[in-house]
Amino acid sequence: PVAIVLAGRRIAVVMPAFNEAKLIRGALEGIPSFVDHIIVVDDASNDATTDIARATERSIEMIEHRTNRGVGAAIATGCKHALLVGADLTAVMAADGQMDPLDLPALLAPLIAGEADYAKGDRLGWPAASKAMPWQRWLGNHVFSSLTRRAIGMDVRDSQCGYAAMNRRAKQALDWNRLWKGYGYPNDLLSCLTLCDLRVREIPVRPLYGSEQSGIRLQHVLFTIPFVIARAWLRRRRPR
Repeated sequence: PVAIVLAGRRIAVVMPAFNEAKLIRGALEGIPSFVDHIIVVDDASNDATTDIARATERSIEMIEHRTNRGVGAAIATGCKHALLVGADLTAVMAADGQMDPLDLPALLAPLIAGEADYAKGDRLGWPAASKAMPWQRWLGNHVFSSLTRRAIGMDVRDSQCGYAAMNRRAKQALDWNRLWKGYGYPNDLLSCLTLCDLRVREIPVRPLYGSEQSGIRLQHVLFTIPFVIARAWLRRRRPR
């Protein structure tokens, strides 16, 4: 684990959740103790996600969407709230336990050092990633990352990883109300970061896969994510 000096910075973790009653307790309990705000955004779950989150021993700030808006919208809600509570640095972690809390200091380190505005996880850069990830995920991430690199002009290795951290400058520069609301949001967010001239750094993170069930469906792979990437390509070519 990377040792970090917070120097009085307030740290927030945003955790979007949809029907994660089985896994959210473990995800919350694994968040490091140095985190000041844990912001859970329940995106209109129809199970006990909210009740279980509230029952954990960690102090959390719960936001509930009345209707399901999508994972990108839940992250946007959480990041806007992080700005309101005065967080200097904000990380996004999934409620299904796929993001190793031990990697959080490494994501925060380039932000604290002033070397980046946005630090994102790179599972493909982890040693033996091809063995740790399901082959469909490994192959799909390579394909979409290659397309995203061409679309946005950024040398990104793992465009689909949602494990990320950002500073206040990034949170204020991004238009959270216009972020893609569903699956495909990481590609849209990377596009917005480049258009805002924000500094992005990739950090290798451990790929974790267990009993969780992915919400990504065939239509997301064949239509949604390619559409978001194509839109990013067109957006980059518009005069600013």
